[in-house]
Amino acid sequence: MRFLAKLRSAFRVEVAIDLGTAHTLVYLKGQGLVLNEPSVVAVDAVTKEPKAVGEEAKLMLGKTHSGIVAVRPIRDGVIENLQFVQTMLHWMLKKALKGTITKPILYIAVPSGANTVELKAVRDAGEAVGAKEVHLVPEPIAAAVGMDLPIHEPTGHMVVDIGGGTTEIAVISLGGIVSQSSIRVAGDEMNQAIIDYVRRQYNVAIGEQTAEKIKKRLGSAAPVEELETAEPMEVRGRHVASSMPTTILLTPEEVRNALKEPLDEITRAVKRVFEHTHPDLVADIIEHGINLTGGGALLRGLDRRLSEATGLKVKVAERPLECVALGLGKIVENIKKYRNVILPEV
Repeated sequence: MRFLAKLRSAFRVEVAIDLGTAHTLVYLKGQGLVLNEPSVVAVDAVTKEPKAVGEEAKLMLGKTHSGIVAVRPIRDGVIENLQFVQTMLHWMLKKALKGTITKPILYIAVPSGANTVELKAVRDAGEAVGAKEVHLVPEPIAAAVGMDLPIHEPTGHMVVDIGGGTTEIAVISLGGIVSQSSIRVAGDEMNQAIIDYVRRQYNVAIGEQTAEKIKKRLGSAAPVEELETAEPMEVRGRHVASSMPTTILLTPEEVRNALKEPLDEITRAVKRVFEHTHPDLVADIIEHGINLTGGGALLRGLDRRLSEATGLKVKVAERPLECVALGLGKIVENIKKYRNVILPEV
């Protein structure tokens, strides 16, 4: 019997997937992170056959002809197009598993505020690509594990995970989420805020990828020294009135002002979570501070802005972009310890 158990274990392929709005990361048990690709799919407009997935497909966004459709099938942290997500997952698993034919067991991170329909869509996507089992884990829990927080202790820890489509805010204690908020304001909304500002201020239309570049180069949540002497950035787009190509100059201060509204919404959401948190847990958070992760954590000065708004220290995860995937990986590697964090099937 022990021999059979070992044999079955040897053929078990367990995979953790951070199925994000902006990027999808894949962790293979025993190997670590094996894939990190943009969550983008390009397909033939008529046959729906895949043309490209990941980085190659992202380069096509906004630049395709009528015969090809390039889309981001996950919006605001949930599946918007199930067929395209299945195409993306099939390609990514095939690349990550390098031809392994054994049906994998999948552990997928999901927003803590996802409803039953949205959770079912994730399970369906996993099963459609041939998974033997599909297990779901709340993103804040995975992020907390990725940051090595002692989530099973009777101590409150606050995690703020700012991704591409959602910001997940959760207070975690005894292995579960005690209070939480999941808002659909995150990296994409920041990009849209920059797009709206440029159109409103300069009457110039720019795309998502241009806005992303602006955010990375000039974006900040508070004044930061490294941007004080930064040169204005040349931004190319289409003038709305004349429809002609045009170039404008943007300063770091303008970008910071453009980002104010989505950042204010995130700050308000963090404060609301405290309203529904037991005072003893709040006392723990005062002691330990707020843990900031996700791609949004890389925005310059965001930790300082949150610290000033809450009066608490804010710590940025060591690897914020990979934190959820690494946490899922730890759960997969030590499933006995973390079995209680897996969501029950409904």
